[in-house]
Amino acid sequence: MSLPLMRQHRKAFWLAAGLLLASSALLLLGISVGSTGLDSVLNMTRDAQALQIVSQIRLPRTLGAWLAGALLGLAGAVAQGLFRNPLADPYLLGSASGASLSVALAMALFGVSPLATQWLARVGLTGAAFVGAVLAVLLTLLLAKGVQQTLRLLLAGVIVGVVLGALAALVLLLSPDTMQAMQSFMLGSTAFVGWTACAIMVAVFAASLAAAWMMSHALDGLALGEATAHSLGLPLPQMRAALVAVLALATGAAVAQTGLIAFVGLAAPHLVRSVVKTTHGRLIVLASLMGAVLLTAADILARALIAPQELPVGVLTAVLGGSYLLWLMHRNTGREAAS
Repeated sequence: MSLPLMRQHRKAFWLAAGLLLASSALLLLGISVGSTGLDSVLNMTRDAQALQIVSQIRLPRTLGAWLAGALLGLAGAVAQGLFRNPLADPYLLGSASGASLSVALAMALFGVSPLATQWLARVGLTGAAFVGAVLAVLLTLLLAKGVQQTLRLLLAGVIVGVVLGALAALVLLLSPDTMQAMQSFMLGSTAFVGWTACAIMVAVFAASLAAAWMMSHALDGLALGEATAHSLGLPLPQMRAALVAVLALATGAAVAQTGLIAFVGLAAPHLVRSVVKTTHGRLIVLASLMGAVLLTAADILARALIAPQELPVGVLTAVLGGSYLLWLMHRNTGREAAS
């Protein structure tokens, strides 16, 4: 093994170790942040209410933020590799707009709200968001006539996203009573994540990570160009279809549990690549860890900035993520000018 390759392996290892350490610290910090502060943690052994707050509210919420971020980071790495575009994000195939339309229809027809605490209402909205995200991806595949042409798939995803987004806005216009309730989903929130949601996301993340890892060599081949990938004997149509399925499953699961959270899936692979250049197999794992750290940190910050009130975590990730990408564009422009 060459010396530069060994250095990249070491960088990847230490980055993974650092992200796991940061995840552990954030999980501990997450159970300490809330309206009652550290008191609930300190009094867990003596106060049943404090134990309930930590074990049934703070812990699943923090773990849920970590899992949703991991799913979005994984989906972002897959999307950027699949489309060979560093600006691709998990919502590129219309999944976000499909989930929004489905949730808006559910609220307009059945009167359920993201603020509702009834178990049935929460399951209904979660199922509607997941089904809407998956159906939007299937519609994109139908319009693109399969996955053979990456550019056609990309354009179909943009069109589906715009059309379904417009339909969701129309539903809200015709049913103004749902407008305020819909904001919780549109702005993203981890406040309603419980242990059931965590269990679902763990199962989806494990399956998606295993599938993406097994097909990472296809993404490595695509990075060299489609002609080169074909010459390597890779079954691109089948692998593209499988990768799109992984992308839809991971994105749909995250959106269904936390709503629309921007920039995590886009920024996580960028941050990993800024530290280490590696194969897609390692990139998928590292981007998952990076996305988990980003969303967990943003969720804790959203709870702490104006405590005891909370900021929508999606707003915070959009502001911070947008600022990071603007800085990245400015830095790249400066480098191009200097060269």
